[in-house]
Amino acid sequence: MRFDLLVKNGRVVDPASGLDAPHDIAISADKIVAIAPTIEAANAAQIIDATDCLVTPGLVDLHSHVYWGGTSLGVDADRLAAKSGTTTFIDAGSAGAGNFLGFRRHVMERSKVRILAFVNISFAGIFGFSRTVMVGECADLNLCDPREVMAAVREHDDVVVGVKVRSGRIAGGTSGIAPVDIALEAADAVGLPLMAHIDEPPPGRSEVLPRLRKGDILTHCFRPFPNAPVFASGAVRPDMRLARERGVIFDIGHGMGSFDFDVARIMLKEGLAPDVISSDVHLYCVDGPAFDMLVCMSKLLALGMPLADVLRAATQNPADAIGRNELGRLTVGGPADIAILKERAGRYTFFDSRATELIAESRLVSTGIVAGGAWWPNTALDEPDETESYAPSRHCTHVDVAARYFSTLRKPAG
Repeated sequence: MRFDLLVKNGRVVDPASGLDAPHDIAISADKIVAIAPTIEAANAAQIIDATDCLVTPGLVDLHSHVYWGGTSLGVDADRLAAKSGTTTFIDAGSAGAGNFLGFRRHVMERSKVRILAFVNISFAGIFGFSRTVMVGECADLNLCDPREVMAAVREHDDVVVGVKVRSGRIAGGTSGIAPVDIALEAADAVGLPLMAHIDEPPPGRSEVLPRLRKGDILTHCFRPFPNAPVFASGAVRPDMRLARERGVIFDIGHGMGSFDFDVARIMLKEGLAPDVISSDVHLYCVDGPAFDMLVCMSKLLALGMPLADVLRAATQNPADAIGRNELGRLTVGGPADIAILKERAGRYTFFDSRATELIAESRLVSTGIVAGGAWWPNTALDEPDETESYAPSRHCTHVDVAARYFSTLRKPAG
């Protein structure tokens, strides 16, 4: 039997099946056709040598913002994919019912990597987000109509995975808990999970959490004060424990201001590890502090989360959270979504959303991905690290960030 691609000599780690052993993976078209300790190289049209590498399912970023060109915060998924080991980007409500068709036609259908999405309860999606302009999409409740969301889900049910609401003073102004209740009604009507963002009160976490159902997603689960999941004393708030017991999914959603190392240490110590690690990558954190999935995963490793758990939280768990059980795992007959990673030793300084430092002795890097039946090498892998300090650009304005990002777009995607 002839194969289009053969990933050979790697340590295959598939949390979903429990496989962690030297194996080869054969691919034809866009499907995995064989996984075995040894597969004959002579049968392959192209061989990818994964010696000294971790061969994992392609990473699934449950919280990203990739409505590039249609929103002020969108980034280009194809440009991030190979570098970040990510083969599936799930957009977390950049588009609402009013502009979802544009997102689909102009971005999703043109992307080389898979893009799925949560529909924002706000008809306009996230339309006023920058370093200098911040207009909450749920501040005007006239924009929040569950019937419009239902219609969008029915029209785009093959790519919609849930409903998104951003609650809090920044996203909702004086709307309080109302956007959450409206979004929950929409999610219930279409039979999909709700992803709930919490920023600064009101509403408080204690209002939002009790409303979330089993299978709903609390993003920014390790956010800093205010609305942090822990007391100043260091004790975990009871409503967080109750939410975990009820089956609410805890998602990191790092982003620009939503991940706190001190909170993470407490939550991990108390046995409340995140179910999902996601980047919440967008234009204003792609240059730090979030950067991409692998930087976020490396931070959790440095905080003591075991490698197997980190990989599960970036593959199987996010895929299961959206009911796409064919993703986030390596199975014969399944999609050929594969990440080839290395754990690179060194001295790395990571930063959280409060600019607190964390020193790590290693970080995860991608050598490339297999997506859509094609091998995408990470062309930046052999370049020297831009810096050993993974800090955000503190002295640049949003205009500087945007100019630096858009200046790269003439270059072919890696």
